[in-house]
Amino acid sequence: MGQAASASRPKFLKSAAVISPPVAEPGSENPDEVGDDLDDSVAGNDYTLNIPDECLACIFHSLSSGDRKRASLVCRRWLRVEGQSRHRLSLNAQTELASVIPRLFLRFDAVTKLALKCDRRSVSIGDDALILISLKCRNLTRFKLRACRELTDDGMSIFAKNCRNLQKFSCGSCSFGAKGMNSLLENCGLLEELSVKRLRGITDGAVSESIGPGKAADSLRVICLKDLYNGQCFGPLIIGAKNLRSLKLFRCSGDWDKMLEVVADRTDGLVEIHLERLQVSDLGLSAIAKCANLEILHLVKTPECTNIGLTAIAEKCRSLRKLHIDGWKTNRISDQGLIAVATYCPSLQELVLIGVNPTHLSLEKLATNCQNLERLALCGSETVGDAEISCIAAKCIALRKLCIKSCPVSDHGIEALAGGCPNLVKVKVKKCRGVTSEGADWLRATRVSLAVNLDAIEPELPDAGIIEQEIGAADTPLMGGRNRDGNARSASFNRLRSFSGRSLVACTFRRWASFGSRSRKNLGRS
Repeated sequence: MGQAASASRPKFLKSAAVISPPVAEPGSENPDEVGDDLDDSVAGNDYTLNIPDECLACIFHSLSSGDRKRASLVCRRWLRVEGQSRHRLSLNAQTELASVIPRLFLRFDAVTKLALKCDRRSVSIGDDALILISLKCRNLTRFKLRACRELTDDGMSIFAKNCRNLQKFSCGSCSFGAKGMNSLLENCGLLEELSVKRLRGITDGAVSESIGPGKAADSLRVICLKDLYNGQCFGPLIIGAKNLRSLKLFRCSGDWDKMLEVVADRTDGLVEIHLERLQVSDLGLSAIAKCANLEILHLVKTPECTNIGLTAIAEKCRSLRKLHIDGWKTNRISDQGLIAVATYCPSLQELVLIGVNPTHLSLEKLATNCQNLERLALCGSETVGDAEISCIAAKCIALRKLCIKSCPVSDHGIEALAGGCPNLVKVKVKKCRGVTSEGADWLRATRVSLAVNLDAIEPELPDAGIIEQEIGAADTPLMGGRNRDGNARSASFNRLRSFSGRSLVACTFRRWASFGSRSRKNLGRS
């Protein structure tokens, strides 16, 4: 008996080393194999065999990705259950993937969320591999493509016909064009979110086919377009999306005023609009003002937008809760527009001003009228000094998060926060030359419950290594993913560039994400 038991145990361990064994269908287990597993459990006291597959799958869902992979190597049963319970999968979509697709999706046969990402320097999978994936994963609800340049309109058309249950689709740096996109919209009638970035197949405006809503006209809720040379070919899609709630346009060429006018006339459910580096003027903002239910508005580097357009929005969009403005230091949006926001938008909860120069006149009005203002960021504002911070401290009763960057504020302004803003829980001060570490320490000691994060400016420019360390600690990469040179000269140059509006945008938007998370490491260290 002892010899038999010792002989069966190594056999059990040997099965754990198999990474991709043939996978049997649920309920099709051979009774003899089940008996072998039971014998192994008796010999090795494997009590997990008493756990139902459903419970084991729940346990796997609570593990990290790495732990799930390691758990799948324990035995054949765990390998099978882990594969059949995995719903989310991200794959390296290089051309070598095509040869393992049948085995891969034999194991992961319940995937509903799939991401295919390829290195830009590598050759991606082609249409044949995409079609095979669509046959294996007909229940996909979310699909993401990144840098899959070998995919064509034909492959996307067949994929769309096989995966009609898609609800979210995202693609970036792909080469298919309007035909493939139209096929997706025509076949996926449940599509709710569409995100398109650098779609190379529609760059030629003269011959580009218009992209219409298709059967997704009733279901689309979110449309996000980024870095498109001919983004206006999506005009019929935006106009035809009857239930559109969120529209985000980033760096898309063309005049968007007329398009926004048509969209506002035909869509009354928009609650969120993002416009960044777009050719849009006060005419476009006046059109947006027709969206009475608008709650979130981002105007980033739109130099043709002035106080007139912002006032029009404030007067008619009185449910505005979040307002982000990057004025690009053009001074075309100032106290006049901000006073209108304060007057007509009392429900404002979040305000981000970058490269805008408000004075105590507009800040006092905002603090007095917007009693629900909880998050405020002032970045690159030449007129925000100690008097303005003292006004905020005295008037903003509901304020919980405050970010000040590259403003002429000193320790005296920071000291005002010690006795004001009773609900304040977090203060971030970056690149304000007048604020010292002593002032921040005094504020921490005075208000123990307040998290104070100070990033002071060093008197001398550090070398490249220090800059990289600071950027990693602050978690504020430059937008667009620009590379930094390794030498000290280019690093110093990049540091000087961090005072520009581009860095301010990235920092401030990333900071709002950190505001909602109490467990970030850098805040814990402060």
